[in-house]
Amino acid sequence: MTDTAEKIDYSKTLYLPETDFPMRAGLPQKEPELVKRWQEMNLYKKLRASAAGREKFVLHDGPPYANGNIHIGHALNKILKDVITRSFQMRGYDSNYVPGWDCHGLPIEWKIEEKYREKGKNKDEVPVNEFRQECRDFAAGWIKIQSEEFKRLGITGDFDNPYLTMNFHAESRIAGELLKIARSGQLYRGSKPIMWSVVERTALAEAEVEYADVESDMIWVKFPVVEGPAALADAFVVIWTTTPWTIPGNRAVSYSSRVSYGLYEVTEAANDFGPRPGEKLIFADKLAEESFAKAKLQYKRLRDVTADDLAAITCAHPLASLGYDFKVPLLDGDHVTDDAGTGFVHTAPSHGREDFDAWTTHSRLIEARGISTRIPFPVDDAGFYTADAPGFEGGRVMDDNGKKGNANEIVTKALIETNTLFARGRLKHSYPHSWRSKKPVIFRNTPQWFVYMDKDFADGSTLRSRALKAIDDTRFVPGAGQNRLRAMIEQRPDWVLSRQRAWGVPICIFVDEEGQILQDDGVDARILEAFEKEGADAWFAEGARERFLGEKANEPWKQIMDILDVWFDSGSTHTFTLEDRPDLKWPADVYLEGSDQHRGWFHSSLLESAATRGRAPYNAVITHGFTMDEKGEKMSKSKGNVVAPQDVMKDAGADILRLWVMTTDYWEDQRLGKAIIQTNVDAYRKLRNTIRWMLGTLAHDKGEVIAYADMPELEQLMLHRLAELDELARESYDAFDFKRIARALIDFANVELSAFYFDVRKDALYCDAPSSLRRRSSLAVIRMIFDCMVTWLAPMLPFTTEEAWLSRNPTAVSVHLEQFPAVPAEWKNEILAEKWKKIRAVRSVVTGALEIERKDKRIGSSLEAAPVVYIADPELLKVLEGQDFAEICITSDITIRGGEGPANAFRQDDAAKVSVVPKLAEGRKCARSWRITTDVGSDPEYPDVSARDAAALRELMAIN
Repeated sequence: MTDTAEKIDYSKTLYLPETDFPMRAGLPQKEPELVKRWQEMNLYKKLRASAAGREKFVLHDGPPYANGNIHIGHALNKILKDVITRSFQMRGYDSNYVPGWDCHGLPIEWKIEEKYREKGKNKDEVPVNEFRQECRDFAAGWIKIQSEEFKRLGITGDFDNPYLTMNFHAESRIAGELLKIARSGQLYRGSKPIMWSVVERTALAEAEVEYADVESDMIWVKFPVVEGPAALADAFVVIWTTTPWTIPGNRAVSYSSRVSYGLYEVTEAANDFGPRPGEKLIFADKLAEESFAKAKLQYKRLRDVTADDLAAITCAHPLASLGYDFKVPLLDGDHVTDDAGTGFVHTAPSHGREDFDAWTTHSRLIEARGISTRIPFPVDDAGFYTADAPGFEGGRVMDDNGKKGNANEIVTKALIETNTLFARGRLKHSYPHSWRSKKPVIFRNTPQWFVYMDKDFADGSTLRSRALKAIDDTRFVPGAGQNRLRAMIEQRPDWVLSRQRAWGVPICIFVDEEGQILQDDGVDARILEAFEKEGADAWFAEGARERFLGEKANEPWKQIMDILDVWFDSGSTHTFTLEDRPDLKWPADVYLEGSDQHRGWFHSSLLESAATRGRAPYNAVITHGFTMDEKGEKMSKSKGNVVAPQDVMKDAGADILRLWVMTTDYWEDQRLGKAIIQTNVDAYRKLRNTIRWMLGTLAHDKGEVIAYADMPELEQLMLHRLAELDELARESYDAFDFKRIARALIDFANVELSAFYFDVRKDALYCDAPSSLRRRSSLAVIRMIFDCMVTWLAPMLPFTTEEAWLSRNPTAVSVHLEQFPAVPAEWKNEILAEKWKKIRAVRSVVTGALEIERKDKRIGSSLEAAPVVYIADPELLKVLEGQDFAEICITSDITIRGGEGPANAFRQDDAAKVSVVPKLAEGRKCARSWRITTDVGSDPEYPDVSARDAAALRELMAIN
């Protein structure tokens, strides 16, 4: 050994990876530092400046309620929005995200009332604008908290200037939208049965209820026939209902001309009350047996009862003796079936939409029979019976806590006393509850303000027809959302806008004694100007009526004090954000929310915009599912299965949460729990290590540009894969299919980079001479891979990619100011890709054979091997010509032979024409590269290294 060789520490002559990018991410500590950095440098402002003049891409934020800490649903939603916004920003758009909050309505008002109740304070004793200020302060406090929580998730947006429905300008614009609808003749005051919360004392929309199982009283009631065919003169029509308390509101019985009915006679009775032998009863034939069994009766069928027979029947009310001395007609209804009950539907137009529709549809028939069509108001806003429920005044359907009152009991008792109860029982079924108070609602007739769905506008269209056309013109992701929203619009009743609350934008109109709306430009202008300067509180201020009416104050105009449905507020956000902000545009490119918003924000935004602008305020609607626990069960505190985003960030980091969002099928319901989080931690660690190795290797990169044509085939192959991934990334981001790109990049990093390309090229990268084209080409390709991978991942993993980018480019501002790299078309080479697919298939057989050798401890590493590979396919043998297959298989040597190998050779089922005979490499182990070759010592100056390594050392020494 020469003196030169004795002095060399070969490890210091290798181009080993060097990087400060830590293997352990430490995301819970690192991420807050990056959030602070972005805030201090005002990254949002820099993004806007860098995108000035570009085509705008706008995702309009659906506003969450400002009434509590964010939950996992918020995290999923905001991460998806952030990824979309960032991905378009990095693809040449001005993609501005403006967060917003829904600040009005019951979610916030309810919180203030809870505080009042805790202190024994009565809300109604507090001046309304004082109460409204408390609501405003409450909302502002939670907006600040939620903003910080969203930013901790890595969300970038205009958090310094969000849109808030309680801002004065927003309240003025919301009021202006209402006045537009009023001016178009589409706003009217009507009396219809609507869902009503006794607990919250307000009307509710479908979007404000959820369904839960309850056990209800059910009764079968006899209606005596008083007019009709002689054969039915002494019969009873029997109805069934799960709401006994609605019997005082009964005004008709509905049947179906498509159902078969019969007249039945009781032959034996084993019950304590109800029908006696000889009584005649009319039932749907399919339901008679079940009904009689319930009442413990024996019976016989006497005859058919035709649709004409039923149409001629008029009944008496079962409680006629208590003051319900009016006739009860039978009405043919499409909603009646013989699936359950009796085949007859108790029709109380005060307490159900279908009942109301049946009553109003047949109003002429009813009037022709001399029956009043007036719809009563049997129940008040507190759930008490009114004078329209004679005999039951003071009874209560539900109390202030949502508990069942005595209404069912007293009505059932009265039916027994009048001998009109057929049977009774209990039934467990799904029933609507307020999603705020979690208490059951009731259906009650009450005057409210509505928007017509089917009244013609000046152009002959209706709100329903406009909305349906807009749905057809909108892109839905996934596509099933289109049918869901369409079905809801097709079936929905008129839009009820009024709420009997205090916190919100008022229905700022005046009406005369006939209910006609005042239409006066001056009055409207004064209202909107006041709201713009003072907010909607101006409507409730002392002297507001006189101020707004001006010279009309002496006329008998009544000021409406109801407030708008909060969904009208959020449905109007497109006006004061998309239209009014110069940094946005109308319509939005995308709305994205959970699937429940087909009946919520997607729905109300569509109706509001269609009513005032004739089309939807969005071009595309994206829907995500809900997050369940790992067993697929709904998360709830009582089950202890809630996963809080704050906990995930504290323990693992926001990028782990974001990686979960990116790899899950968010269009459907997703699952999340400790095991799933750990799976994402493991996937993240592998991805991070790939990035770390690139950073370490690129520490030796001098930025040299190597012409594509001069690169070895393997480097050209990797550039081909970059070209394929570039297409996939852009297509996937366009399709909002994040799991596709995330999965592709993770697999690329693990399978094609770490387990193949990097593994193959490590020897050249670490050991080749500085002038080696192979090494220099590999460095250039890894540089390109790094730039592409990190920028493609940046929308998904903003913290990790920022850390990596700054580690590679210390003087850079932020990766998020970069664009996706332009990938040359010439990199795409399908012929080369097909060739290397075959090469890798042969490599797979070699590595399979060596794995057995390693397992059986005949070799320690693949560099100890020099296998013989037999190729029986001449075409495949030709593919391997000119390849350094030993390098590709990471062996010290390899021999390729044509023909079949010996019988004991290693083979794989998927490569029948390839067989491998493992052999040990001949020669000595190179002290620098650890390869075993026969030329170790061939250079007398470096007697313990191979000729390749000796030449590299000589070149290195000359440089140094």
